[in-house]
Amino acid sequence: MKTRRLGETELEFSTVGLGTWAMGGAAWEFSWGPQDDNDSIKAIHCAVDLGVNWIDTAPVYGLGHAEEVVGRALKSLHTRPLIATKCGLCWNQQREIFGRLKKDSIRTEVEASLQRLGVDVIDLFQIHWPDPEEDLEEAWSAIATLINEGKVRYAGVCNFSVAQLKRIQPIHPVASLQPPYSMMLRGAEQELLPYCAVNKIGIVVYSPLQKGLLTGKITREWVQQLPLDDHRRNDPRFQDPQLSANLELLDSLRQVAKKSGCSLAELAIKWVLRRPEITSAIVGARKPSQIEETVKGADGIISNENLIAIEALLKKPATV
Repeated sequence: MKTRRLGETELEFSTVGLGTWAMGGAAWEFSWGPQDDNDSIKAIHCAVDLGVNWIDTAPVYGLGHAEEVVGRALKSLHTRPLIATKCGLCWNQQREIFGRLKKDSIRTEVEASLQRLGVDVIDLFQIHWPDPEEDLEEAWSAIATLINEGKVRYAGVCNFSVAQLKRIQPIHPVASLQPPYSMMLRGAEQELLPYCAVNKIGIVVYSPLQKGLLTGKITREWVQQLPLDDHRRNDPRFQDPQLSANLELLDSLRQVAKKSGCSLAELAIKWVLRRPEITSAIVGARKPSQIEETVKGADGIISNENLIAIEALLKKPATV
């Protein structure tokens, strides 16, 4: 699999990274429903075997559980992939999630992540959300200290605006930004991608498959059968009127994928990676077969004809 340099760091990321949000399992606020840990570990091993050289996780995924699963998977790997995790989302005894960016909390979080993952250093440590916003400088300064201490190699952020990036850049270099980006969510194209290109900030995008919609396998019946604690039940994209419009769009995109000789999931990954500013696309997987499909989009290109066809579909007003 091809790799791309992450900004001005020494890290070379495979163009597809493995996301572990769903590996957090059930019974938390942003769950994807029940998940078998053995399937998660098999998916991690499969991804590495296929050339994926980095894993993106976070303490909040399953309230610590996803990091523990990743740690278990790492123990039986001969070659350790690069590990990116996050900070800033905490939880209380009632399992309620809240933002916290105080320096003491950042230090506590990194120590907990190191223990759960079973590693000595975190390759990329990211602020998960800029919340509370008034504490951004304090949190970024704390992460810079962790880098000096050797607990973290590089520091990045997720879900930041250009204005927020500008606030922290004088304190310490920003290695990467992690924004959402997909055919269905293109806001990053307006300011974030150009700004990061000029400032040599690496970009790793999440939800390139738009929470599964762009796998091309989701139907109205499938949505109706989602587990009760799957957070997508509360996502407007999975509810009418947006669901009907999305299903219509997906039918058209499948035809473009067919002409391209690939699945819709592959096409969605190729489409994201067409942008030279983007280092890698984070793709979630709950079992080996899922990552086996999506990695096929890591190195391919889309013809100009099909790019034009996709653009026309994405700009077409919804008819429902």
